[in-house]
Amino acid sequence: MTTSIDSRVDVEVDDDDVHELSAELLRDPGRPGYWVYLLVGVAFGVVLTKGEAISWFRIQEMFRFQGFHMFGIFATALPTAIAGVQLLKRRWRRTLGGAPIVVPPKHLGSGVRYAAGGTIFGLGWALTGACPGPLFALLGSGVTTMTVAIASAMLGTWTYGRLRHRLPH
Repeated sequence: MTTSIDSRVDVEVDDDDVHELSAELLRDPGRPGYWVYLLVGVAFGVVLTKGEAISWFRIQEMFRFQGFHMFGIFATALPTAIAGVQLLKRRWRRTLGGAPIVVPPKHLGSGVRYAAGGTIFGLGWALTGACPGPLFALLGSGVTTMTVAIASAMLGTWTYGRLRHRLPH
């Protein structure tokens, strides 16, 4: 698929190139600094913490079907995310730095990679007692043992990046 990265460049983009393109766009000195992302991340962490989405008790309660709290969070997060992405695609088609928002199409293929990825994700969640999303919020709220989970997540991400071309499609 050919897409315009900005008004000066047209490039051929596939699923594997999106991360490299994002990194290139972030290196442009005219783009917003990393502090913007840090502030958004801190705000997200505060919301997760105050909403008890990082609570081990709430996660256990969800998996044992003993409470609605986490299911309620998911039930509001999904339609909010869908509406937000659609709004970004239709109205605000550029990032804060001016780059176009590109959401590459996903090809399900045999589904093996999604089943394997979901299994690994679930095992990691079960072993740590935390979804990867709020790991930094947990660390920020004083759960220092999450440094092991963060290091493991980073190692897993690096490993995937190195092996993704050899994995089943």
